[in-house]
Amino acid sequence: MTMTRPAIRPGDIGPFAGLDVPWLLRMRAETRRDHPFLIWAPFDAPARTWNYGEFHDRVGALAAGLVARGVKPGDFVLIHLDNCIEALLAWFACVELGAIAVTTNTRSAAAEIEYFADHCGAVAAITQPAYASLVAASCRNLRWMAVISHDAGVSPAQGNIPARAERFESLFADSADRPRRPADPFAPCSVQYTSGTTSRPKAVLWTHANALWGAKVNAAHQDLHANDVHQTYLPLFHTNALAYSMLSSLWVGATCVIQPRFSASRFWTVAAEHRCTWTSTIPFCMKALLDREIPKQHTFRLWGTAVCEPPAFSVFGVKIIGWWGMTETITHGIIGEVDQPNTPMAIGRAAPEYGIRVTNDDGTPTAVGETGNLSIRGIPGLSLFKEYLHNEQATRDSFDERGYFLTGDRVTLMERGFIRFGDRAKDMLKVGGENVAASEIEQIVITVPGVREAAVVAKKHPMLDEVPVVFIIPRDGTTGMATALHDAVMTACRGALADFKVPHEIRFVDDMPRSTLEKVAKAELRKMLA
Repeated sequence: MTMTRPAIRPGDIGPFAGLDVPWLLRMRAETRRDHPFLIWAPFDAPARTWNYGEFHDRVGALAAGLVARGVKPGDFVLIHLDNCIEALLAWFACVELGAIAVTTNTRSAAAEIEYFADHCGAVAAITQPAYASLVAASCRNLRWMAVISHDAGVSPAQGNIPARAERFESLFADSADRPRRPADPFAPCSVQYTSGTTSRPKAVLWTHANALWGAKVNAAHQDLHANDVHQTYLPLFHTNALAYSMLSSLWVGATCVIQPRFSASRFWTVAAEHRCTWTSTIPFCMKALLDREIPKQHTFRLWGTAVCEPPAFSVFGVKIIGWWGMTETITHGIIGEVDQPNTPMAIGRAAPEYGIRVTNDDGTPTAVGETGNLSIRGIPGLSLFKEYLHNEQATRDSFDERGYFLTGDRVTLMERGFIRFGDRAKDMLKVGGENVAASEIEQIVITVPGVREAAVVAKKHPMLDEVPVVFIIPRDGTTGMATALHDAVMTACRGALADFKVPHEIRFVDDMPRSTLEKVAKAELRKMLA
């Protein structure tokens, strides 16, 4: 059966006709010039405020400088930075000149960074001192790389800047020379690499319309307004902080407080100093805040996270709405109600901007009270991602014959349209908010001498949600050398994988439970962990 996907066709007037991301920033600089847009709140230095007008001017100067350095429309630029103002300056400057901003996870190992740069064909990279040598060694095909002056607000150690690296500050030119080009909402805008069920992360390509959709719809879902102050500490290289927090704040002309990362000891202090009203968070952060004194009074009115009104977190005295979304969906396909009661522990109801299906394995609708496969329908390049970059097969395979995107997640239908998250695709883990493909870890482990077979499954963790555990059948002759094999496997994983992908536990077994076609029955392995 031929797959049908809805699309914007010639003659259609989309919601962002004639608009793009540079328009949004320019419009806000004109209408809210002196209003705080970004407040950079490093841990060990005073906060620095960037008004809309000042930030817009600085983006223009950087965009002009990138053009002078030879960056052209359609070029890919790697942005390998922890949270900082420079990360957002670089992102906006790239998309202003028509280049594609590629934001990468700073916890990535050398092999992953090499793959990111080579896969997208990055012409340049912008990074920070702590990662400069790693990026230089891993990305050998770059024309140039630039390094900012600090590590997320911390002064860098001396001597770790490669000789060929430029100072980020030297990239800026005159903002009067900022590039101008016709607005095309369906031009490529940015790329985020996300783990799928295959071993290699897939490059999710957004258009400018995708970014504007994320800005507008996130703001509506979250009831954001111009007087809100959004506290942001989740990584800006992910959709959550980039779109749920920053772009949505930009859409309404609000303020976004950027922290280097989450800090339980600093959370309430920063919230009080800047009178924060909103935050996007994850269960890991909320659990850590339970160990801290909770202010009797604060200015938060809403939090957004994985589930609605979780009873354990009612002590914060904030309405908490749940949501579900992916990099591929730009915003929340399922969202909690801001103005109505929610069913506790649900992720919300189907968002009105999407089509949501929950089906059994045979394709029939799942009944209330039962768990089924979640799929979502939208318009590629607008409400869904444009494509997986340089991977037409993966793009095709991710949609069914009716044009629904196959999420790989399973959910349970509840009364009154609410939905509860069930489980993930069999080979996916969620480690502290990070998506991890089990097969990616397995392919590293199986290369270690002495390993005959390996299988990775998720183990529940009180703080990180899940952690990877690897079951290993040793080769004949290595059974009595478990300690050495254990150390060899861990060394291989630490050298090839980001730290959150490294196994938390290794179990040696003589055999593994099997299902049909001799596949490892991972459900049985999970039962062994439980």
